[in-house]
Amino acid sequence: MIEVKLKKYLKVALLGMAVAAGGGVAAQDIGFSQFYANPLYLNPGFAGTAVAPRISLVYRNQWPGLVSAFTTVNASYDQYIHALHGGVGAILLTDRQGDHGALSTHMAGVMYAFNFKLNRSVNVSAGLEASVMNTNLNWDEYLRFPDQIDAQMGFHINTGAVAPDQTSKWAVDFSAGAVVYGDKWYAGVAAAHLTQPNVAFYSEDKMPMKITVHGGGRINVAEERRRQSSLGLGTPIISPNIVYQMQNGLHYFNYGLYLDWMPFLVGVWFRNGLENADAFIFQVGVQQDYWKVGYSYDVTVSKLANATAGAHEISLGVLLPVPEQKKRIRTIRCPSF
Repeated sequence: MIEVKLKKYLKVALLGMAVAAGGGVAAQDIGFSQFYANPLYLNPGFAGTAVAPRISLVYRNQWPGLVSAFTTVNASYDQYIHALHGGVGAILLTDRQGDHGALSTHMAGVMYAFNFKLNRSVNVSAGLEASVMNTNLNWDEYLRFPDQIDAQMGFHINTGAVAPDQTSKWAVDFSAGAVVYGDKWYAGVAAAHLTQPNVAFYSEDKMPMKITVHGGGRINVAEERRRQSSLGLGTPIISPNIVYQMQNGLHYFNYGLYLDWMPFLVGVWFRNGLENADAFIFQVGVQQDYWKVGYSYDVTVSKLANATAGAHEISLGVLLPVPEQKKRIRTIRCPSF
């Protein structure tokens, strides 16, 4: 029983160890599994590419086996505006790490993406995002350290760790990205944290730039046209995808395959680093004409598999009525989640 208690306390103390070591625990971006259910977070170039006003909501609970170590909520809105020749968008994110959110990060951003044609069949949407970030450290109430652990009493002893001078940090940030797409394919590149703002509590620790490269396509299994009615099954569409992300010396490759068979969606992804496999990601969803709901579960296959309990992610997407356009604007036909 004592061993079980100690394991639980040590899991809670992991965050405290990281903070005491340097205060840079926030200097790594949250990774979502349903990439295209959260398009503005993936790439600001996606702003306005659905043409219709679009609302995207995502909730992620990562590693619940570590006392709810990471819980994240992301909300975004975007639409195409003809007078601006492109799309505008807004994004909000809140992330809580550790027991009761000992470390929390909040971000709000706005973006604009200029849309233009390379030729009759290829479109480009290039976007720029400006955001503000706030990171809070709840030192006194929820943060715990290994030197506080007593084998019998749990967290009972005062810590020798010294609190930082500031427990709330603000930063301004900028990101950019572009998406190139045709009727049956799409590809993009994005760079987040262009100015690398300082997010550390003790010393200077800049947020490392994150580079994302992604691409995919759509393959109609049957020759007939896809049904537009939401009452029956449409033509099956297979969509292979790849997403590569690099940040702070870490490289992640995500390989995915979707089956879109209206109104059902299923997908499977595999994520790995340069040296180790990380997780399989299984996704299911339901879509109608103007909304979609998705769920995914990360099955951890790394050395953390027995401790993390994977990750759950739920998404909701809504398309609002399309404003009248003076000319037809091509939408990007990428996966729904």
